[in-house]
Amino acid sequence: MYCRSLLTSFVSILLLFGPLFLLHLRAAEAPPNVVVFLTDDQGWGDLSLNGNTNLSTPNIDKLAAEGAMFERFYVCPVCSPTRAEFLTGRYHTRLGVYSTSAGGERMNLDEKTVADSFKAAGYATGAFGKWHNGMQAPYHPNCRGFTEFYGFCSGHWGNYFDPMLERNGKIVTGKGFCVDDFTTQAMNFMDGASKQEKPFFAYIPYNTPHSPMQVPDKFWNKFENAELSMRNREPGKEKDLHLRAALAMCENIDWNVGRVMDKLDALGIADNTIVLYFCDNGPNGVRWNGDMKGRKGSTDEGGVRSPLLVRWPAKIPAGKRVRSIGSALDLHPTLADLAGIDVASSKPLDGISLKNALIGKEEVDGTRVIVSTWKGRVSLRNQRFRLDDKGKLFDLVNDPGQRTEVTADFPRVAEGLRKRQKAFRAKHIKAPDDQRPFVIGHASMANTQIPARDGTAHGGIKRSNKFPNCSFFTDWTTTEDKVTWSAEVGEAADYDVDLYYTCPAADVGSTVELRFVSASGDVSSIKAVIKDAHDPPLRGADEDRSPRVESLVKEFKVLNMGRMTLPSGPGVLTLQATDVPGSRVMDFRLLMLRR
Repeated sequence: MYCRSLLTSFVSILLLFGPLFLLHLRAAEAPPNVVVFLTDDQGWGDLSLNGNTNLSTPNIDKLAAEGAMFERFYVCPVCSPTRAEFLTGRYHTRLGVYSTSAGGERMNLDEKTVADSFKAAGYATGAFGKWHNGMQAPYHPNCRGFTEFYGFCSGHWGNYFDPMLERNGKIVTGKGFCVDDFTTQAMNFMDGASKQEKPFFAYIPYNTPHSPMQVPDKFWNKFENAELSMRNREPGKEKDLHLRAALAMCENIDWNVGRVMDKLDALGIADNTIVLYFCDNGPNGVRWNGDMKGRKGSTDEGGVRSPLLVRWPAKIPAGKRVRSIGSALDLHPTLADLAGIDVASSKPLDGISLKNALIGKEEVDGTRVIVSTWKGRVSLRNQRFRLDDKGKLFDLVNDPGQRTEVTADFPRVAEGLRKRQKAFRAKHIKAPDDQRPFVIGHASMANTQIPARDGTAHGGIKRSNKFPNCSFFTDWTTTEDKVTWSAEVGEAADYDVDLYYTCPAADVGSTVELRFVSASGDVSSIKAVIKDAHDPPLRGADEDRSPRVESLVKEFKVLNMGRMTLPSGPGVLTLQATDVPGSRVMDFRLLMLRR
């Protein structure tokens, strides 16, 4: 009788909780979704998680509380190299990435990305934010494994409110503050993939707190007059407005991370979603960063140390702390390994899988060395020491501020790292010789954006700013002035051409010609007259919380120049005025060619 009663109770419990158990089991066995947050110019110290009481980042801190946090994780000194190393798992010096603008940020076309790996495994793939690894196809994100892209491809942008953006190659206007907008678009993507019962890989590369220092009022108001107690090791170098704006922008990021986490909960997929959070380099200003030496651009500890948080409730224990040093190079192989998929690249990776450190038994490899390099500077980090670019050794365990050289105390360690430093320089550090043209009309995409950023000005034409990413050309006054691009037409075809310009009423009437001269001497051209005045004010300064260094921007008008026939192959694209009845031709932002 007792056994029958026990059996009856067991059956009742199974009927009640069995479906929930099976649901959980199926979720655990299903391919995990992946969300990757990458922030721009946010330092290790810009989180309350790491002891900064100047701000509060509860949603990001919660990722660490509910998942794993790396104690020492490293990226590159600046933006595009870190992004390239994350995407490929290979040192950026192998990839053709040597600059942050004008084509030097592009990854070579024989490289495969983490999105290629997940797309090949049947995942929906999307990127939402700042790409910074190539604008024109086949360097465009839609050609590097991402089916969906919404954002901008340049290294920085000139206005964060209702900006000009693109969606899968088409120019669109953003809605509101761009980071909020990127987040909304990413959540819509997750929603759509979930409704199709398809796993997704969502890459959310935010463009803040990179300057210009713009942020909505509700975040700025908290910091405008706040008492700030945490200071940089060199407090006299802090710029107050920049510092306050950066903190406000970081709290905006945290709010948006919270929105995504709430979305995962609402979709019922949070347990089986890997959420990863890191930054692309050290802080872009002088502010508290845990007493570390260096900031953005530096190969010292403060320039290359980033937080890395990984949350996956189904597999990763809450509150786990990873002692092993890690690198952005490791993220492609680690995510593929966690998801149980193959890495698409056939090339040897410089990164390693950190799966065991996250969900297995961690074994700290004291022999591992991570190299940080930029503009010829090379620094090396092992589990305990950093050898700086000048060959000086520092004990980062006992001297995290990198203040006291210990080369004489550990001569064998210093000598071993110097040998590796010399070998890396010999193999990887070379003067750039970039012969890659800007591609027009690649077969994979109908639209090609040819911005002022990538052009070369001749005559009296000037850039609106020395930083080219969001710049335009101005002071265009004569028929001798011109803009050229070294180009290659990917597919011979007819192309509709749109010109983005501004011109005051007094100067309308110039005739502009777009001409392509192929390597064999064939000439294709099209002409149009600027008939409509359009002279909007410069934008950006009113929204800046701190004075900017980037170009101000304008709302540019579109002139359809008509249709031109382009032959395939290399050549030179030239934009030039043939008639200038007024005092200037125009201010020029970009060309859009549509096959």
